[in-house]
Amino acid sequence: MSKGEKTVNKRTSAIFGFTLAASLILAACAPAAPTAPAGPAATQAPASAAPAAGAKKRVKLVLNGTLGDKSFFDSAQRGMEMIKKELGYEVRTIELGYDRNKWEPGLEDAAAADDYDILVAGTFDMSSYISRIAPQHPDKKFWMFDAGPDYEGKEGGCSNKCENVYTVLFRQNEGSYLLGVLVGELIKAGALPGAEGRNKVGIVGGLDIPVINDFIVGFKQGFAESGLNPEEHVLVQYVGGDSPFNNPAKGKEIASAMYDQGAAIVWGVAGNSGNGVFEAAVEKKLYALGVDSDQYQTIADPAQKATIITSMLKNVDQGLLRAAKLDAEGKLVYGAPESIGVAADAVGVADNENYQKFVPQDIQAKVKAAYEKVAKGEVKVDSAFK
Repeated sequence: MSKGEKTVNKRTSAIFGFTLAASLILAACAPAAPTAPAGPAATQAPASAAPAAGAKKRVKLVLNGTLGDKSFFDSAQRGMEMIKKELGYEVRTIELGYDRNKWEPGLEDAAAADDYDILVAGTFDMSSYISRIAPQHPDKKFWMFDAGPDYEGKEGGCSNKCENVYTVLFRQNEGSYLLGVLVGELIKAGALPGAEGRNKVGIVGGLDIPVINDFIVGFKQGFAESGLNPEEHVLVQYVGGDSPFNNPAKGKEIASAMYDQGAAIVWGVAGNSGNGVFEAAVEKKLYALGVDSDQYQTIADPAQKATIITSMLKNVDQGLLRAAKLDAEGKLVYGAPESIGVAADAVGVADNENYQKFVPQDIQAKVKAAYEKVAKGEVKVDSAFK
């Protein structure tokens, strides 16, 4: 890939950066990517939700976890910082921690406070809470990322059809497909120094749930493009337990076992648990992949950074900034989910020093070709959502 072919953003050089065009594709929601389910007509948020003229909007991010994962939640926090810098909004982040018993009451308290105009939350676990809480505050706006509430208003769903809720979903299956194409070719070529004779790749998932399996399904489909059978060459295990996304020791344990089974590369799709994969990669002198953020850029430890070939990007930060800009223009659609993927450069594969170091040019060209086919709709990527 020539330098002129690369997309460069402020944070990292990526094969597929995030395009902030207002014409981004509106399509599938997670339950059936890439097409959205039938639902109520989308609406603009009530005018009463807007702050007084001249007042700064106040955006509050409520995390069902903590910052410092170097990945998903940190990406959301970067989005908040970008909103503050570019739009001058007041921003605040509340970390509820990883005790599930504190998530719903914590979100209730955050929603009941009068210190925000827009409340932001993410993940599947928070969607049912937003479904119940958002209708209780019709004068406020709620944004969800990576999962959405029940817009249908069925049992447990929004009583007001979520008219004040905006949801952005990321087609992680498409970004994972590109990563699978890359890794399949690397494994087939035996191109990684020190990993000669190793023909497997491991995936450490946080929990056996649709959003995590969506990564795995897309990855396996892309991996199969190499001609290798993913059922023989791709190892999958979940962290599980009480802290599936905040147990790096368990992530390290699983990754170490996968390396012992012949894996050349292990990919953590498990939040902070996935950071244990990098520790295992250092000890085994092998390779790893990042997720959600360009973890080659976000991981501080030089030895761990050196193991990360690339990352599957899910640009939550840019997604939140885009939402804020559209909302400021009165163009953000509430009352229906929005799904964005490769065609919108919302997901992709990070291109950095290690990518250039470890990925031969012919394999880079194959990844670029796969990107173009997915973006044009010539390749339909399978999904774990039915």
